[in-house]
Amino acid sequence: MQVRNVVTGAQAARKTDLGALPAWNLDDLYPGMESAEVKTDLDRSLRESETFEAKWKGTLAELLDGPDGAKKLTEAIAEFEALQDVLGRLISYAGLQHALDVSDPKRAKFFGDIREKVTNASIHLLFFPLELNRLDEAKIETAMQAEPALGHYRPWIEDERKERPYQLDDKLEQLFHEKSITGRGAWNRLFDETMASLRFDIDGEELTLEPTLNLLQDSDGDKRRKAAEALVATFRSHLSTFSLVTNTLSKDKEISDRWRGFEDVADSRHMANRVEREVVDALVESVRGAYPQLSHRYYALKARWFGKDVLDYWDRNAPLPKIEQKTYGWTEARDTVLSAYSAFSPEMAKIAEPFFEKGWIDAAVKPGKSPGAFSHPTVPSAHPYVLLNYLGRPRDVMTLAHELGHGVHQVLAAPQGPLMAPTPLTLAETASVFGEMLTFKQLLAKTTDEKARKALLASKVEDMINTVVRQIAFYVFERRIHTARREGELTVEDINGIWKEVQAESLGPAIRLGDGYESFWCYVPHFIHSPFYVYAYAFGDCLVNSLYAIYETSSDGFTEKYFDMLKAGGTKHHSELLAPFGLDAKDPEFWGMGLKVIAGLIDELEAMEG
Repeated sequence: MQVRNVVTGAQAARKTDLGALPAWNLDDLYPGMESAEVKTDLDRSLRESETFEAKWKGTLAELLDGPDGAKKLTEAIAEFEALQDVLGRLISYAGLQHALDVSDPKRAKFFGDIREKVTNASIHLLFFPLELNRLDEAKIETAMQAEPALGHYRPWIEDERKERPYQLDDKLEQLFHEKSITGRGAWNRLFDETMASLRFDIDGEELTLEPTLNLLQDSDGDKRRKAAEALVATFRSHLSTFSLVTNTLSKDKEISDRWRGFEDVADSRHMANRVEREVVDALVESVRGAYPQLSHRYYALKARWFGKDVLDYWDRNAPLPKIEQKTYGWTEARDTVLSAYSAFSPEMAKIAEPFFEKGWIDAAVKPGKSPGAFSHPTVPSAHPYVLLNYLGRPRDVMTLAHELGHGVHQVLAAPQGPLMAPTPLTLAETASVFGEMLTFKQLLAKTTDEKARKALLASKVEDMINTVVRQIAFYVFERRIHTARREGELTVEDINGIWKEVQAESLGPAIRLGDGYESFWCYVPHFIHSPFYVYAYAFGDCLVNSLYAIYETSSDGFTEKYFDMLKAGGTKHHSELLAPFGLDAKDPEFWGMGLKVIAGLIDELEAMEG
């Protein structure tokens, strides 16, 4: 039997000598999975959660009627917040360890055990927001006005109380909470571990997912085709599993939505994002209406660059022909991003520097490591950690800028505390996309060679299309899947068909969606982990396009307002955060402004053809 060589992205990276890539130092959370500190915090969190429940359950209504009621309620919230921090530290540490190698049984068991124990502890805290939401509106308003320390928590209290129409009685909430481990959480874990175990055969070598996807951006068209064929072959052999996961999670969500009283399939996500359904609908319709001016037009232009009428789907993200793609070593990537950040604000670069110096970034691609990239905020008492799969492409530099933007945002918001630092997803992409734009603009300004400038512009347009057009197409796909699932289980052919229809609409006639592409829905993790998350990317990109246009023409004061927006964390509605910049997401023109920025870059590329 032939023993095949399993090639990882790390091996591929070494071939191009990217330099020493950083790895996480998770000691700021815990010194090890078997450390005494982990056990101590697990025991303490359970004990203190039980004490919290015994002390406060069934008392909140009486508190506000008695002496010093506002101060006692403040005390209760502060205790609740402290427990959220320790529980968040535990689950963050376990999740980060798991992300480093989701195929490692030891890490998988640790992650599963910690999640179960954190759930067991947090069951004793579940009553608190439910009971808080049942308090009389006038009484709690009076208490917040009378006690400044309680007023500090106003944004969190008001956000929690928005959930009132959708909360169930305490026993049902406890049941939903406990069964999340064996329900949604278990299916999420199955997806992750299955995806990490997949191997893709290319000329006798077996690659993991990340380097295989990376080959779709190789300058060699034959490699792109073979990568696509390998993806199709492996995806097809696992579609029954991915279909089962998708059907089960869609039904799970439908049950939860029905019990809670959410009308639309995406309403629970809108509620979590603190954004109105009509705002998201306006974004979606604006982007879909712009498909012909954006993706359709760009891919037709790209096909002409390749001397073709249409491009095969594996050529969609190919580098431009006859233009060598620059490889960025890690040091150059670091300096590029920090320089762009510093040009905007030295403070921004100063916040970002520890990520490189203190082991807050894990960059190399390794077997079993989670694909893609993210910035995990952990808890305000610690700091964020950034995960990358760095291969030295220009897109990887932009990904570094993007995730580092998240990290800066999370650091700035941390003083708001565990309850109010988290930012709704619609605004969580603001700093990341802004950081990308700063980096792109600096690279563009330094690029004088016309061919290199064309390649850089094209790469940015493709990234923006992937962020706006592709993510809205993902959202449309999810809506159709979840809506159809309400009528019964979907076959693999049903899901494949919906995927191909939605992609054809968004990509346009210049992309040939050949045999096998119908299976490419199966590897998108957002569909599994965070249903309807994807529109947040488009929201953030369009918002930043408008924001950046203001920055380029603004007088002094923009930087201060920008930092104030990031420092707010989750304490303000999007309308409050955008008002200082004269922006309003409810205005239909708002989305048009952002889309015109993308169209303008395509105009510039078309002008180069003349």
